[in-house]
Amino acid sequence: MISATSVRLATPADAAGIAAMSRDYIEQGLGWSWTVARVERAIRDPDINVAVVGDRDSIIGFGIMSYRETTAHLLLFAVHGSHQRKGVGGVILAWLEAVAAEAGISRIEVECRRENPAARNFYGEQGYHEQAITKRYYAGVEDAIRLEKWLAAPDSP
Repeated sequence: MISATSVRLATPADAAGIAAMSRDYIEQGLGWSWTVARVERAIRDPDINVAVVGDRDSIIGFGIMSYRETTAHLLLFAVHGSHQRKGVGGVILAWLEAVAAEAGISRIEVECRRENPAARNFYGEQGYHEQAITKRYYAGVEDAIRLEKWLAAPDSP
């Protein structure tokens, strides 16, 4: 069973596996922008957490989240096909959200392809709300759904 203790921060040795999953599960049909070098930069960036489940040679799932002062942005997120719908994604996302909450982040943003009902349903099940459609967000060809989740109540006026 996957638990929060199964989640760990990625190391540069994980970059190739993460990049391959991005290419195969997220970026198909769009070109490959999350290359090994880009993932390595994210792993080394102090304002980004790259969380993984699995060994270097067999990454089961990952999430890449950047942190700003009050908002975090889930940049990239995937679970290997053989482990989808088994709770892995929820555990990784909860781990990243807990880190964000501990850092004082109040809101998390994420985008997914408009034509990806599985992702839209997953985020909805995790408490994310669809906010807007951004036309041609992905490689100038596919629309995105922008979602957000409030970790704390927004400040009232």
